Amino acid sequence: MVWRATVHSAMGTRHLQRGVPCQDYGDFVTCEHSIIGAVADGAGSAKYSDIGSQLAVKTVLSNLERWLSSQSSLEREVIETQAQAIFESALDAAVLALDQEAQAGGYALRDLGCTLLTFIATPTWIAAMQIGDGFIVAKMSETEPYQLLFQPEKGEYINETVFVTSEHALDAMQVAVKSGEQPLVCAATDGLEKVAIRFHDWQPHPPFFAPFMSCLQTMDDPAERQVYLETFLNSDRLNAKTDDDKTLLMCLCEQGQ
Repeated sequence: MVWRATVHSAMGTRHLQRGVPCQDYGDFVTCEHSIIGAVADGAGSAKYSDIGSQLAVKTVLSNLERWLSSQSSLEREVIETQAQAIFESALDAAVLALDQEAQAGGYALRDLGCTLLTFIATPTWIAAMQIGDGFIVAKMSETEPYQLLFQPEKGEYINETVFVTSEHALDAMQVAVKSGEQPLVCAATDGLEKVAIRFHDWQPHPPFFAPFMSCLQTMDDPAERQVYLETFLNSDRLNAKTDDDKTLLMCLCEQGQ
């Protein structure tokens, strides 16, 4: 069993015009037959949110990798009973790292504000957590439909959401565990919401995800998959529909390899 995964963050045209750095970040790590992924979107109002999103992702991945490496059993029953505590611990680690960075840099914790979406996936289940907007979509088998694991957290005003540095971040944290075989997982920041999710019923738009499923299934070369994703995220066609930074992490478990 092998995980094929690709991630990329592309700067939005609005940030290019304003000379603002890309505030998104995403990454993943593999651990034997499992994969851990995370993406974050820095708050537009936070001065150092590009630093915050990168630090949050790296800290959460490290925290979850340590937990995963310590487990002798990865049965669904184990993760279902522990998922909430596992992700709370990962959130605590991320907030601590952000607070230490803020103190070292001499600025406020809110200056590092970012959303956070993360997951642990095995060949038979996915455990996921989300704080803020963006989305995690899973397809648990070839015959099942795409599933939006969480409805993005939106505030009363446009572009308002919850960040990991918010006082009520823990209360807003959403956690889910899903079972299946040969899962596909896509995690993205909110820059891709309007092209990937149908807002009227909060369902994934299958034509958006199908090409990435095909990419992961047919492209054996990781470099080729990376070019495919980068080309898509930087395309004029996509930029005409969204001017925000955008990060996409896509993962597929290939059985029998």
